[in-house]
Amino acid sequence: MTAAAMKSAFENAETYTSWPAPDMSVLNEGRRDPVPMPADLFGPAWGLIEDLAEGAGTAPDYPAMAMLATVASLIGGKRKLRPYTTADWAVPCILWCAVVGDPSSRKSPALAAVTDPLRDLEKDNAESHSDALREFHEKSEWARASRKEWQDAVGKAVKSGEDKPRMPLDADEPCEPSRRRALTMDSTPESLGPILQGNPQGVLAFRDELAGWFTSFERYSPGGREFWLEAFNGSTFVIDRKGAKEPIVLPFNGVSVLGGIQPAKLADALLASPDDGLTARFLWAWPEKRPFKGRPRSIADKALLGTMLRRLDSLCWGTDGVGEQAAITLLLTPEAADIFEGWQIENAEVDQDSSALFKSFVGKQDGAVLRLALVAEYIAWAINGGPEPSTVSTASLAAAATFVDDYAKPMAERVYGDAALPQVERHAALLSRYILKHRMTSINLRTLKQSPHKAKLAAIRQADLMRAAADYLVDASILQPAPSRDGGGAGRASLDYLVNPLFLGA
Repeated sequence: MTAAAMKSAFENAETYTSWPAPDMSVLNEGRRDPVPMPADLFGPAWGLIEDLAEGAGTAPDYPAMAMLATVASLIGGKRKLRPYTTADWAVPCILWCAVVGDPSSRKSPALAAVTDPLRDLEKDNAESHSDALREFHEKSEWARASRKEWQDAVGKAVKSGEDKPRMPLDADEPCEPSRRRALTMDSTPESLGPILQGNPQGVLAFRDELAGWFTSFERYSPGGREFWLEAFNGSTFVIDRKGAKEPIVLPFNGVSVLGGIQPAKLADALLASPDDGLTARFLWAWPEKRPFKGRPRSIADKALLGTMLRRLDSLCWGTDGVGEQAAITLLLTPEAADIFEGWQIENAEVDQDSSALFKSFVGKQDGAVLRLALVAEYIAWAINGGPEPSTVSTASLAAAATFVDDYAKPMAERVYGDAALPQVERHAALLSRYILKHRMTSINLRTLKQSPHKAKLAAIRQADLMRAAADYLVDASILQPAPSRDGGGAGRASLDYLVNPLFLGA
C-alpha cells in the first residue's frame, strides 16, 4: 500500500469512528416491501400483460391492474355472482384499482396501453349512433308537427263545442339516443348521470391522477361521495338536476375506477378523507420501479387485446320476471363455494392491532374475491372462446383468493403504512432515499430546492419542510450540520450538512 493510500485509509477510518451508526430504518419508515403480481388470476392473458409491461418499460403490475378494471367495466351490470345457493346477496362486476408510482415509473403509458382500445369500441358505435341521431331528429320534427296539428284541432273543438281530439301517439317527443361510452374522465354525478343513463351496463372512470379525485368531492360536488359509494355497489341511484323537469333514475349506478397516484400525495388523498370506506374499496399496486433494460424484445398482441375486449362488450343482458332488462347471476361451483366459505372464515380473523384503514380494507375483501373471480372467469372465456360460463370455477375462485391474500393485502399494507406516517417522517424518508440514491457526501438545503433536485423533492420544497426533514435525519445520525456563513462573513447560515459515510456504505 502506498503512503497516499495509507493516509487515505487512516483518514477514512478516523471519519468512520467519529460518526455514530445511522438509523437505516428511516429509509423505509412504515413501508413494507412490494410483492410480485400473481399470474394465475389472469390465465391466458398473462403473456399479453408481460408484453404490454415490457413495451411500456414498467412493471407488469400496472397493465395487470388496468386489465382488471377494464374487464370489470365491460361486464359491469350484465353479470353478477352469488357465492352460495342459499345466499340472498350477489356482487356486481365492478372494480376500483389504483396504481402508485413516481412520475418516472411510466405507469401512465402502461395504463393507456390497456384502456386505449375502449376508445376504439366507442368509435365502432359512432356510425350507428349517427344513424340513430338522424332518425331521432326526423321523429322529433314529425312529433312537433303532429303536436301542432293536434293543438290546432283542440282549439277548433273548444270553439265549436265539439269533443276534444286525443293527442296522437306520434306527437310524443322521442328520447334522444345516447352515444356509446366505455370510458369517462368525469367525476361529478351531474356529468356521469346522463352517461350512465345511456350506458346502463356501466363505464370505466379513468383518472391519470387520482389525488384530485379523492379530494374533490365536497369541494366541487356536494353529495359526490355518496354517489361514488353507491357506484361501487351498482345500486339504484336518483340524481336531481337543477332546472330539469324530472330526475335521472339509474337502475344500475355502476362505475369501475382506474387511476394512478404519486407516493408523495398518498397521505393527503387517503387520510384527509372521511372514514366512510371509500378508500378501502380500492385494490392497490405499488411495485418497485423497473430499471431500464434496453429496448423491448417483444411486441404486445394489441389485436388479441382488442378482440378480447370486444367479446366482453358483446355480452347480452338477461331479463327479469316481467321481461325487463336485468343482470344474469352466476353461482360458484359447489367446490368453489366450499373454498370460499373456508376463506371467509379465515379472512374474518383480521389482526385487531392493524390500522383502521387496513381493517376496513380487509373487511371488504369477501366481495373483492368474488368480483375478481368473475373477472378471471370471463378473461379466460374472452381469450379461449367456447360457450359463455354458467358458473365460476374452482380455479378462478382460488386464483382470486390467492391474489387477495398474497398481493392485495400486502400492497394495501404498503400503501396505508406509508400514508399513515407523520409528515416529517415521510419527508425524512424521501430525503434520505434521495441522498442515498445519488451518493451525496454533503448537501445544502437551498441547493436541493433548485434544479435538478427540485422535481424529485417537490414535496419538501418549502423551506420549513426541508429543514424539518433534515433535522429528523440529524437525530437519526444520517446528517450532521456543517454550518457556515455564505461568503465566509456575516449573513444567513448556508444550511450545509455532511452525510454519514456509514449511511452511504462507503
